[in-house]
Amino acid sequence: MILTIVKGEPWHFALLLSLFSAVGLQEFFAMALPDRKGELLPFALYGALVLFTPLLLDGRLFIMAGAGFFLLAAFHFLFRLRDLETVARDVGLVLTGYLYVPFLLAHLVMLRLLPDGSSWLLLLMLIVMTNDTAAYYIGSAIGKHRLYPAVSPKKSIEGALGGLLGSLGGTLLAKFTFFGSLSYVDAVLAALLMGITGQLGDLFESLLKRSFGVKDSGTLLPGHGGVLDRLDSIILAAPVTYYFAIYLFGRFS
Repeated sequence: MILTIVKGEPWHFALLLSLFSAVGLQEFFAMALPDRKGELLPFALYGALVLFTPLLLDGRLFIMAGAGFFLLAAFHFLFRLRDLETVARDVGLVLTGYLYVPFLLAHLVMLRLLPDGSSWLLLLMLIVMTNDTAAYYIGSAIGKHRLYPAVSPKKSIEGALGGLLGSLGGTLLAKFTFFGSLSYVDAVLAALLMGITGQLGDLFESLLKRSFGVKDSGTLLPGHGGVLDRLDSIILAAPVTYYFAIYLFGRFS
């Protein structure tokens, strides 16, 4: 991914994300609707195509893709009726999958198209990685107070706060290496906003897995789970980073 961001063109990055999106959305369907995951494969492929719409530089196409996905879901369940009592639930789950995976991931492509887009993507990855690493080690060392035991029993408040310190360190590292236009105020705001959202993204995916009664989203990455298990923090932080870049960056400097 880093090689694609630094050396590739935007369409290379979109292609890579489209693969992640297709696999991730199919993982979501396998968790949410395991008895229908085979027939929902076209939806996963459709979601992958959504990642290319920002490249066409017409926001109406992005909106049109969402409308098309809804129509596809509506017609699919209308003409492949199984149980009338579960239709609303199943349609809602399919649409949730679309919003959660391809819709949010598309913000990474939109981010790549911005001035300094590659730097923003690397900053996001650095914030998430330093957050995860610091939270793990600090939580393991001194974590005593559970953060959200009903969703993730092992996470601690100490680890979460340590993760935010890690995010701040990662943001400052970015400022002094490849993102010099990032002010100190921007660095603190980015670390807090993206760091907190990344942690919430991790918790949200854990919430989904517990709700669906599974341990991992998939088995693609032995020892790590599926694509969603690897991208959970980035997925929710993607739109926050994009809107931070276009609306807040430099406003408080």
